[in-house]
Amino acid sequence: MDNTFLAQITNGTIENVEIRRDGSFVLVSSAECPGCGRGQQTIRLNVGNNTAILDENNNRIPITDLRTGMTVNAAFSNAMTRSIPPQSLAYVIQVVGRPGGDNVTVGRIVNVDRRNRSFTTVSDGNFASTMRFNLADDAQIFNAFGRPMDFSNLVPGLRVRVRHAAFMTMSIPPQTTAFEVRVIR
Repeated sequence: MDNTFLAQITNGTIENVEIRRDGSFVLVSSAECPGCGRGQQTIRLNVGNNTAILDENNNRIPITDLRTGMTVNAAFSNAMTRSIPPQSLAYVIQVVGRPGGDNVTVGRIVNVDRRNRSFTTVSDGNFASTMRFNLADDAQIFNAFGRPMDFSNLVPGLRVRVRHAAFMTMSIPPQTTAFEVRVIR
């Protein structure tokens, strides 16, 4: 698709994410920006209410899930400022890679073990995808609005996005350490 109003970045790296009341932005550097007229470049992508921010599975995520070092693909307006770095309105930002060996799993909580600070999820109703997550001591838990919440508020039936370690035990169900839990709708 040849669109003269659209520019793209492929495999860009997030350098900074700033979230403010008067506007948010993501600073991305990339060597692959066809149609931008430059080689290696950094661009400030202004994020608005209509910007689609997606994870690796094409699920919408809030801007608060974006982290420095993530690899992203982005589509943005070809109309850029002449500032350094140039700025443009972002249409789509999709995460394609994460730093540090963390993984993300989306599933519905089916069991909560309050004594051991753990919970079990099933993804897409497929019981073969059952996983048990043991919360790290410094794990963060957020409600659907991105506000912190207590472990005691996690209950069976909630749909959650869990950022967790890349390793898993060979047990049934497999277990791993959860670093962040976010309730999603």
